[in-house]
Amino acid sequence: MVITYLTVPAVRAFSVRFGAMTAVRDRDVHVIPTPRMGGLAMYFGMLGAMVAASGLPVMRRVFSDGDIDRGLLLSATLIVLLGMADDRFDIDPLTKFAGQVAAGGLFILNGIQLFTIPLPNGQPLVLPPEYSVPLTILVVVATINAVNFVDGLDGLAAGVVGIAAIALFAYASLLSFEEGLSRIQPATLTTAVLIGMCAGFLPHNFNPARIFMGDTGSMLIGLLLSAAMILLTGQFDTAVIGSVTQIPFFLPILLVPMVVAVPYIDMLLAVWRRTNQGRSPFAPDKLHLHHRLLQLGHSHRRAVLVMYFWVGLLASCVVGLSLVKSVLLVLSLTGLVAVAGVVGLIAEPWRRRRLRPRPQSVAPPRAREHV
Repeated sequence: MVITYLTVPAVRAFSVRFGAMTAVRDRDVHVIPTPRMGGLAMYFGMLGAMVAASGLPVMRRVFSDGDIDRGLLLSATLIVLLGMADDRFDIDPLTKFAGQVAAGGLFILNGIQLFTIPLPNGQPLVLPPEYSVPLTILVVVATINAVNFVDGLDGLAAGVVGIAAIALFAYASLLSFEEGLSRIQPATLTTAVLIGMCAGFLPHNFNPARIFMGDTGSMLIGLLLSAAMILLTGQFDTAVIGSVTQIPFFLPILLVPMVVAVPYIDMLLAVWRRTNQGRSPFAPDKLHLHHRLLQLGHSHRRAVLVMYFWVGLLASCVVGLSLVKSVLLVLSLTGLVAVAGVVGLIAEPWRRRRLRPRPQSVAPPRAREHV
């Protein structure tokens, strides 16, 4: 967090000199050209965190378990180089897609792979290579693009991914604590690094943003989020969980799609909308969820906070299922808060429009009478 926060000004100056600027376009909400290579500062924060973790005796065991650290660094470096090229030269979607697939391949080569899928009966479903390899790449590419799609307002992507990372970290830590396992795991380390990167960048990126993360940042945090999901869901041995645990067996499967449901829904709606119109799924438009919030009458900051609310609500529901034995209680409270959120979402813009002063009609001047 500290390294990311402190390196943002230098990265901003470099972005201006390098020519990585976001021009004002029809679909954007900013009104002045803004540097857009802030993800480079997040990459420096990741490198600093990995170096610091490798130097701590207790956390060093994460790096001794295999090549996971090397897979993270290689894939992150590839994605950052790809993002820098796109932020400067606007490369075509097919090239970006190929780079994302290559990053997923580097994950697989270094042991970050969906080997199993936990099932409600406690018996993991072991995936053969012909299924695990394409499924892993699908998760990586889908998560990267989901984060990229949601990166449309100042501070939105960093906040959404940060909240999702907090939920994943809380669940992984709770799972390790309840089962007497070590909390020094690759999944917890990855989520902790991701939380720090987002927290360090957010003060510079919240409205009014002085720098954007660009594809360099959105693809990087999407990559790390997918790594945390894979390490937590597809590589955890459910055989170590006892039958009396309060954590449901199916929770690892539900956790991942729920905490990132907002960017995933936005991505799927965008793809469906564009293909229905006969356009490319990668063709930009101004109909994302955050754009619709602005059309409802919410301010820029309020639209971002609304998105934070929904992601935080879904994440709290998942973590609550880990803490509370009564599933009905957690779901009921979540439903009540969701209903209150919907009412507030609709009522606040309506109230503002109602309190807005109406323009007074001016009567036309009367014609002067001639004597």
